[in-house]
Amino acid sequence: MVYYKGVKVVPKIEIKNKEILSLVYTPGVGSSCLKIKENIEAEKIYTNKIDSVAVISFDYEKSLKRAVFLKSSLLIDAYPLCIKQTTAEDLKFAVENIEPNFCGIDLSLISDFVKDIEFKVDIPVLKGIVPDIKEFFGTISRNVFMFSPDKLKGNVSEKSLQLHELAGGVIETELSEVECKKMVAIVSDGTAVLGFGNIGADAALPVMEGKAALYAALAGVSSMPFCIKTQNADEVIKIVQLFENSFSGIHMEDISAPDCFKIENTLIESLKIPVFHDDQHGTAIIVLAAILNALTLVKKELSDVKIVINGAGAAGSAVARLLIFAGVKNLIMLDKDGTIYKGRPQNNENLEKLAQQTNPNQEKGQLADEIKGADIFIGLSKGNLVTPDMIKSMNNRPIVFALANPVPEIMPDDAKKAGAYIVGTGRSDFPNQINNSLAFPGVFKGAIDNNIHKITDEIKLNCAVALASIVSNDELSVEKILPEPLDPGVVQRITEVMASKL
Repeated sequence: MVYYKGVKVVPKIEIKNKEILSLVYTPGVGSSCLKIKENIEAEKIYTNKIDSVAVISFDYEKSLKRAVFLKSSLLIDAYPLCIKQTTAEDLKFAVENIEPNFCGIDLSLISDFVKDIEFKVDIPVLKGIVPDIKEFFGTISRNVFMFSPDKLKGNVSEKSLQLHELAGGVIETELSEVECKKMVAIVSDGTAVLGFGNIGADAALPVMEGKAALYAALAGVSSMPFCIKTQNADEVIKIVQLFENSFSGIHMEDISAPDCFKIENTLIESLKIPVFHDDQHGTAIIVLAAILNALTLVKKELSDVKIVINGAGAAGSAVARLLIFAGVKNLIMLDKDGTIYKGRPQNNENLEKLAQQTNPNQEKGQLADEIKGADIFIGLSKGNLVTPDMIKSMNNRPIVFALANPVPEIMPDDAKKAGAYIVGTGRSDFPNQINNSLAFPGVFKGAIDNNIHKITDEIKLNCAVALASIVSNDELSVEKILPEPLDPGVVQRITEVMASKL
């Protein structure tokens, strides 16, 4: 008889090429998010929620053994969670707020503690013994065997929907005969999902499943979606802190600014495990790596170029700070109210700090004004905000990174026709994908393996330089400024650099 010692998360399908990547992650995954936003019951169709059960106790090893039992005996994708000893009120609050991820909550290991708690959730909560656990939770295990993308029809969004429905999401759990590291929690409150904005925790679940699939496929890191219903920053912090002992690290995703800064900083200071905000750190690393190689092609220096960033949320702010750390002197940032400058009435604390570091000439205007004469445009905002005329007004051999997902600020063909020399997007179905999937698997693996608690600017800079160096001089071209996301050398190179700089 096989004795299983661990549970890990794996993709339901092999992510073997860019086409599959575009269906599992961006841009295709957005179609499942929107279906769930329209009807929350669609979670049961387009994600693995229908077979996902949380096993919660005060002892991680007990939860793990219970999860192994549920998977081995009943094929339930059970996730072992350990909540710190707390009050009944706090446990009730925490359980109710992680509901979006699961079709049921197993509290049978702490039945005496929870027997009198009434949980306000729309999923079954197990507090004791029942005749049929699988029937109690209503779980349905789905998988894809002998999958061929040729069976899918339509555009990327349509194919992605078909895939998610066919497979019931893109991840599942798998038993292991050897001990596994605790999972990484992919934490989101659903306030800044892709380019859709605040669509809520439930609708965010397909993105978090896609992230988990990439973690497993690219870095061998086991992770789980941990979408939190509340959108109060202090409450998100509290929930993550309560479940700290369940995880090997915290990956923050799709949490809007400025709350994301407070959540990240507080968790970094209060937790003993690494905390990594992908929308900030991952994006900044990839953008800097892309810029370094793009500037090599256009024969310009980082300290000499004018860079315009449209979007001052989590991603835009982090990109700006890392570019300045790397040596950029002339950087202009804009948000929905126009150019960001010192003392602007619309500035919050974060924007005022950015204003102190950017816009050296205190310019005031809109995007069409600031993009004139720019060498590089970086879009981290919304789709279709950049016109061909704006591209034509840029400096010679302009570099355009339109990174809004799933619809970029300007489509690559339109940007090229208007004179853009190098164009990158966040999508895997166009050349020069500037996507976090190049960074976060390796960065987080490096952080976990080397017990790195804080991702510093120096680490990010080193990772960006390492990423840029993977593309050889012979390979470097206007349509290849970054390595492919599925290149196995990417994760290895990043983890090596992180280890060497300790």
